[in-house]
Amino acid sequence: MATGKLKALKIVNPIIAVLFIGQALSGIFHGVIPWEIFEKVHGTVGYFLAAGVTVHFILNWNWIKTNFLKPKPVG
Repeated sequence: MATGKLKALKIVNPIIAVLFIGQALSGIFHGVIPWEIFEKVHGTVGYFLAAGVTVHFILNWNWIKTNFLKPKPVG
Protein backbone atom coordinates (compact mmCIF):
# COMPACT_ATOMS: atom_id res chain seq x y z
CA MET A 1 0.00 0.00 0.00
CA ALA A 2 1.23 3.45 -0.83
CA THR A 3 2.55 5.45 2.09
CA GLY A 4 0.10 8.28 1.40
CA LYS A 5 -2.86 5.92 1.54
CA LEU A 6 -1.63 4.42 4.79
CA LYS A 7 -1.24 7.87 6.35
CA ALA A 8 -4.72 8.83 5.17
CA LEU A 9 -6.21 5.64 6.63
CA LYS A 10 -4.52 6.33 9.96
CA ILE A 11 -6.47 9.59 10.02
CA VAL A 12 -9.75 8.42 8.47
CA ASN A 13 -10.22 5.22 10.49
CA PRO A 14 -10.24 6.83 13.96
CA ILE A 15 -12.54 9.57 12.67
CA ILE A 16 -14.94 6.92 11.36
CA ALA A 17 -14.79 5.15 14.74
CA VAL A 18 -15.65 8.33 16.66
CA LEU A 19 -18.47 9.15 14.23
CA PHE A 20 -19.84 5.61 14.53
CA ILE A 21 -19.85 5.86 18.32
CA GLY A 22 -21.56 9.26 18.12
CA GLN A 23 -24.17 7.88 15.73
CA ALA A 24 -24.81 4.87 17.95
CA LEU A 25 -25.05 6.93 21.15
CA SER A 26 -27.39 9.47 19.61
CA GLY A 27 -29.56 6.61 18.42
CA ILE A 28 -29.53 4.85 21.78
CA PHE A 29 -30.35 8.02 23.71
CA HIS A 30 -32.81 9.52 21.21
CA GLY A 31 -35.60 9.25 23.78
CA VAL A 32 -33.58 11.11 26.41
CA ILE A 33 -32.18 14.06 24.44
CA PRO A 34 -34.46 16.76 23.04
CA TRP A 35 -35.74 16.06 19.52
CA GLU A 36 -34.14 19.18 18.00
CA ILE A 37 -30.69 18.17 19.26
CA PHE A 38 -31.16 14.54 18.22
CA GLU A 39 -32.25 15.58 14.75
CA LYS A 40 -29.22 17.82 14.22
CA VAL A 41 -26.63 15.52 15.80
CA HIS A 42 -27.86 12.22 14.36
CA GLY A 43 -28.38 13.62 10.87
CA THR A 44 -25.14 15.58 10.70
CA VAL A 45 -23.02 12.80 12.15
CA GLY A 46 -24.70 10.37 9.74
CA TYR A 47 -23.66 12.44 6.72
CA PHE A 48 -20.07 12.72 7.95
CA LEU A 49 -20.01 8.99 8.72
CA ALA A 50 -21.22 8.18 5.20
CA ALA A 51 -18.55 10.46 3.74
CA GLY A 52 -15.85 8.87 5.91
CA VAL A 53 -16.90 5.35 4.93
CA THR A 54 -16.84 6.40 1.27
CA VAL A 55 -13.28 7.72 1.66
CA HIS A 56 -12.35 4.49 3.47
CA PHE A 57 -13.69 2.41 0.56
CA ILE A 58 -11.84 4.54 -1.98
CA LEU A 59 -8.56 4.21 -0.08
CA ASN A 60 -9.03 0.43 0.19
CA TRP A 61 -10.39 -0.13 -3.34
CA ASN A 62 -7.42 -2.22 -4.54
CA TRP A 63 -7.78 -4.56 -1.56
CA ILE A 64 -11.53 -4.85 -2.16
CA LYS A 65 -10.96 -5.68 -5.85
CA THR A 66 -8.30 -8.26 -5.02
CA ASN A 67 -10.31 -10.04 -2.33
CA PHE A 68 -13.89 -9.76 -3.51
CA LEU A 69 -14.21 -8.80 -7.16
CA LYS A 70 -11.72 -11.10 -8.92
CA PRO A 71 -12.87 -14.62 -9.69
CA LYS A 72 -11.16 -17.29 -7.64
CA PRO A 73 -9.47 -20.10 -9.56
CA VAL A 74 -11.50 -23.30 -9.58
CA GLY A 75 -9.86 -26.48 -8.45
